[in-house]
Amino acid sequence: MSKLTEITWYGRGGQGVVTAGKVLAETALEAGLFFQSAPEYGPERAGAPIRAYTRLSDEPISLHSNIEEPDIVVVLDPTVIGPVDVTAGLKPDGVIIVNTPKSPQEMRQQLKRSSGRVVTIDATRIAIDEIGRDITNTPLLGAFASVTGIFTVAEIVDQTRSRFGKKLSPAVVNANVQAIQRAANEVREG
Repeated sequence: MSKLTEITWYGRGGQGVVTAGKVLAETALEAGLFFQSAPEYGPERAGAPIRAYTRLSDEPISLHSNIEEPDIVVVLDPTVIGPVDVTAGLKPDGVIIVNTPKSPQEMRQQLKRSSGRVVTIDATRIAIDEIGRDITNTPLLGAFASVTGIFTVAEIVDQTRSRFGKKLSPAVVNANVQAIQRAANEVREG
């Protein structure tokens, strides 16, 4: 990593938006990088749109504000697209990763995005298949690793095992690991 990378996460309360940002930050810590991770809450209720921010750098980070021009946007719930402008400020060469069964070309048109990278992953299907619940944060972390190369899938898996190993049963942790690995292999870009 040679520069500051800013990531904005979008989803709804209860979907693991904040947790995804924290897992990424903890992965950065393990890799010896500098990081910031912060949520931005609106109405504090399950199902309300939520945004979280993560900054990663190999140098100390002196910014202490919301991210206005992200390099990467990750959308955990495609129903926030429209009510929330998820591409607001996204750099022209930025990356947007969207949980949707739609193709990258369909999402590019829906988002009216002519530049940058548009990546789709059906994280909902993967989460239901592997975890048994529509919790898409871990599959999207796998997609993030695959698409950005900032961290390897193995680093995300290790951090997931570390973070959840004492809180969740081994079967649930392994299901999340499967979801991460599967998502990393099923991302589509166009």
